[in-house]
Amino acid sequence: MTTRGDNLIVEPVARLIEELGKLPGIGPKTASRLTFFLLRAEDDQARALAEAIRAMKEQVTLCVRCFNITVGELCPICTSTSRDPSKICVVEEPLDVLAIERTGAYRGLYHVLHGHIAPLEGIYREDLKIDQLLARVRGEPVDEVILATNPNTEGEATAFLLLKDLAPLGVRVTRPARGLPTGGDLEWADPDTLGSALEGRREL
Repeated sequence: MTTRGDNLIVEPVARLIEELGKLPGIGPKTASRLTFFLLRAEDDQARALAEAIRAMKEQVTLCVRCFNITVGELCPICTSTSRDPSKICVVEEPLDVLAIERTGAYRGLYHVLHGHIAPLEGIYREDLKIDQLLARVRGEPVDEVILATNPNTEGEATAFLLLKDLAPLGVRVTRPARGLPTGGDLEWADPDTLGSALEGRREL
């Protein structure tokens, strides 16, 4: 929808406002403020931002083992010799890995699903990295799988499906304790609460 005054904005500026407005949490006003900040910024600052975005898109990929973000074939967590390979913490997104790592309460490995079960959004089992998780449990010395999907409706449904898939494999399956607020996302939980939830995880 065109609003009054839009025709006064030159095309390159309007294009950047439009693209920034597509980012999550960025509304039209914030997109406009960011665009005009970059317009006033030194050329080196704008170029550095553009180069950082380009490098991220060209260099960052997914770990072939856990599907966390990485540069190279395996992520730093999967290659670390100080992690406990008998534990895999299953999360929905790479941001959840960062949230858990900030707690310092967990020293095992991870598996990133890249989403959750949400049929109304067109997201089904085959859209997630579930089969890859099951292959890891079968082929690696895993004793425990921690289902740290988000404590909301979609996360609970995903955890229930994973429990059904994991049960025949004879591995211990746990879930973080209810210190986490229902309906929230792991990435927004404070480190102390998230750490306590992990340490007090319950068996499913």
